Amino acid sequence: MSDFERFEEPIKRNRFSERDKRLPKEFLLHAEGDLSVFYAPVDYVNTQARVAICGITPGLQQALLAFVEVKKQLIAGMTFEDALKQVKKKASFGGPMRAQLVSMLDHICVNQKLGIESCKQLFDTHAHLVHCTSALRYPVFVNGDNYRGKPNMLSTDLLRRQIDKGLVEEFGGLAKEFGKLPKNCIYIPLGPIVAEALSYLVSKGVIESSKVLDGMPHPSGANAERIKYFIGEKSKESLSQKTNPSKIDEAKGRLLAKLAAM
Repeated sequence: MSDFERFEEPIKRNRFSERDKRLPKEFLLHAEGDLSVFYAPVDYVNTQARVAICGITPGLQQALLAFVEVKKQLIAGMTFEDALKQVKKKASFGGPMRAQLVSMLDHICVNQKLGIESCKQLFDTHAHLVHCTSALRYPVFVNGDNYRGKPNMLSTDLLRRQIDKGLVEEFGGLAKEFGKLPKNCIYIPLGPIVAEALSYLVSKGVIESSKVLDGMPHPSGANAERIKYFIGEKSKESLSQKTNPSKIDEAKGRLLAKLAAM
């Protein structure tokens, strides 16, 4: 039985709102110390994707969006797989984060690599080109707050197991039902924490380093200044002391060189 089938009835039974402050306890998968891992219906894997975009872990807002959408689709009579597919399209990097992400992807011309006008289309008309996922597939919370990278996911057994199971299955095709993402797929980690997780997969021989486009700031509101500098909307002279332009320039240069070589 898949995780989704296990939680189908609780999903239908519960009421979900994007204004909820927490996920229902019956969706708790694991708890260890300050860490808790909850199920969310983000299981769909697009094995035909040409670009795989990887975040840290679904936050509370994204998880609630997924629950609201999947329940709506199930009530409407949609199949499990189609409901999960629709959830990914609706909830992946939902909220303001999506606009920031699209701006950065278009700025480095990923849209041109994919033959589309804008990467905004990856979330509607051209969703078949993208697989959106997270290093930690299911939502992780630390003392009830969204996980933001601490403790380190690779040195924490509970979290590393998510990578070894979920991400390896998705990117490396270790589970037969998922198959393998195409060899020409581009892997885009969002932020240095996720880049470290993908480097781990490179070291295990799951994916190729040349296909990993790391160097973009994480598209969260906390990185607004870094993002504006990355896409050229803010000058070096106008940056605050908390932003290191040289570091961003170096990372962007490596990213563009790797993209050009593809």
